[in-house]
Amino acid sequence: MNLDRASTSNILTDLRTLTETIGVRLAGSAQEKEAVDFLCERFRQNGAQVAVEGFPTAVRDVTSETLEIELGGRWQLFPASLFSSVPGTAGQTLEAPLVFFAGPVDYQRQDLSWLRGKAVVHLGCHIESRADYRRLIEADPAFLLFVDIRYPGVIPLADGMFPAYTRAIGAKPTVNVAYMDAWRWQQEGATRARLRVDGGMRPGQAANVIAELPGAGPGAETIYVGAHHDTQAGTPGADDNGSGTVILLETARLLAARPRRRTIRLIAFGAEEQLSVGSASYIRRHRAEVERDACFMLNFDSCGAALGWYEINGNGPAAMFELMRTAFRKHDREVKITQDLVPYTDQFPFLVCGVPGLWVSRRCCTAGRFWHHRRDDDLRHLDPAELALQAELAAGVLDNLANTPEMPFDRTLPAAQKADALTMWNDLYGGFTP
Repeated sequence: MNLDRASTSNILTDLRTLTETIGVRLAGSAQEKEAVDFLCERFRQNGAQVAVEGFPTAVRDVTSETLEIELGGRWQLFPASLFSSVPGTAGQTLEAPLVFFAGPVDYQRQDLSWLRGKAVVHLGCHIESRADYRRLIEADPAFLLFVDIRYPGVIPLADGMFPAYTRAIGAKPTVNVAYMDAWRWQQEGATRARLRVDGGMRPGQAANVIAELPGAGPGAETIYVGAHHDTQAGTPGADDNGSGTVILLETARLLAARPRRRTIRLIAFGAEEQLSVGSASYIRRHRAEVERDACFMLNFDSCGAALGWYEINGNGPAAMFELMRTAFRKHDREVKITQDLVPYTDQFPFLVCGVPGLWVSRRCCTAGRFWHHRRDDDLRHLDPAELALQAELAAGVLDNLANTPEMPFDRTLPAAQKADALTMWNDLYGGFTP
């Protein structure tokens, strides 16, 4: 029995519900709850058994953000977006001298005391070292203005600080600013900055939606398929990651009626935009089961670009990559394969448990996708036909893996890679008991 064809109509309808009817889906928000309810209904309609697991998260609850920069003796307004996992200014206006900090090199400086009391324009949108973050916070800046240096954007991207860092070390009010605004400040000799943010983060609950297609074999191994349903602030998240979420829904429909030896568990993760909080929560709760039963993890994130190319990042045996390359070629697509350790995907916490896995994405520029974490991450940038292709491809691969007597690859991971992944897990995520 051949698999059915994927439906671009289903995919487009589901995308419109997520991105236009529901819209911005911040972790822990009422809109995320609406998305969870929608996904539960659609997974059930598509033939899966469904469960919801809640977990604690911080909820971004901001009512206003005002950033002023002094240029040529005049205060001028600029757009900004408060990071998740950091405080606002408690409704107060903070004012400080402005300095520039080149993140890629300035952490080599022995003394960061020159940042004390300053409004720091931080070139680089992520800090991937707890030691560096600690030094920055201990330098006691007044507030931080982060710049995404991957491309010269004109809109501030929404972003976040690692929750494990801010819990352990603390945080300063931190906003993202547009690259070209920061360029102008440097060119025109900006001297001071003012920041006021009403609101910030509050405790709340997000959720993972777990859709099960049970295997018939006793003590069945489990194949995991993932995508995240939440978004960054102010963005409808059509590509990041409505695209992956609708692939999960359509893949469930294609596979539900098929017999299978192994269980297929599809999970729409919450709070990925706060550094895979949802998938990390799942791993902490189900660690023993995952380490015992999981044989593969396939993750879809940001994979709908109308113009671009496919890229697979993963960690595992060579046979796993070749299986996916062959599957793409059957659909007349080539794919770029990378094996760097990338902690910013929902596949990563599974890797820490020794599970080989892959992250499928579709890029449109070498820096990734220019519309990500912006309000224009909408349906204009997506190609539903490419999403349907990926759902068909995933269903074919998963159908084969769920029924083959022996998996075509094992769980062997290089010892050095496992050690590096555990180091990242402990540093960025706070380990198994953060």
